[in-house]
Amino acid sequence: MKSGKRVIITLSSDFEKQSQGVGNMEGVIYGINPLAKVIHLMHGMDGFDVTSAARALETVSFMPVGLHVCVVDPGVGTDRKGLIVKTKRGDYLIGPDNGCLMTAPRFLGGVESITEIANSKYMINPVSTIFHGRHLFAPAAAHLSLGVKVSEFGPKVDINDCVDAPYKEATVQKDRIEATVIHVNSFGSIHLNILQSEWDKLDLALDEKITLELGKKNLRVPFVTTFADVALGHHLILKDDCGRIQVSFNQGNFAKQLRIKQGQKIIVKKRD
Repeated sequence: MKSGKRVIITLSSDFEKQSQGVGNMEGVIYGINPLAKVIHLMHGMDGFDVTSAARALETVSFMPVGLHVCVVDPGVGTDRKGLIVKTKRGDYLIGPDNGCLMTAPRFLGGVESITEIANSKYMINPVSTIFHGRHLFAPAAAHLSLGVKVSEFGPKVDINDCVDAPYKEATVQKDRIEATVIHVNSFGSIHLNILQSEWDKLDLALDEKITLELGKKNLRVPFVTTFADVALGHHLILKDDCGRIQVSFNQGNFAKQLRIKQGQKIIVKKRD
């Protein structure tokens, strides 16, 4: 990334709308690189929710190559590392070593390198022990956008020494998938840790029904392409807009109706 280029920097956090933290981070970025283009990807995630943070970062695959800062950081001020993850697509993911950066590379070609943010030259000093988003992560993104080499920030880190992603990828096993709810959106649709490429291995026809085992309750749900493919008030399963699978209730709240929460296990079966 060359100096003077108008580089995209995205910000995601669990800060609520009454927090000045979002503006502080944006201000720090503009103070270092006034030409940066800041996009607010997602704020207001549930506090300390690393799973939602990882899920949100997956969606940067729909943006131009850029620098993506994530501040969901329950371990701030401890000995956990701050990381810069370079992806094979060319993006840099910047944030704490708590797993929030580790699923997005699956959508960005994989991990090319990981670097610890350790060089105080590229921090806002003195560094706050409770706001690394402003003092470490936002400055790192801004300096990278000016062309500072990632090697200048600190030592390389082996991926095996990093905290694992908060969820693994579900796989098809004999026409069934043991899945996990990784996100419940504002409409009450649930998103599963099933990549669409893995889902296709089930070889389902459109409108074919599958079984969802939700604890003690089983549902037969059609596989469709959009919400209106089922009648108002009916359940459906479909490919979501970000590379995974979601279960919904046409113009209703599926999660509330079935009392489903993030982290819940769901069995998807092609045959009842």
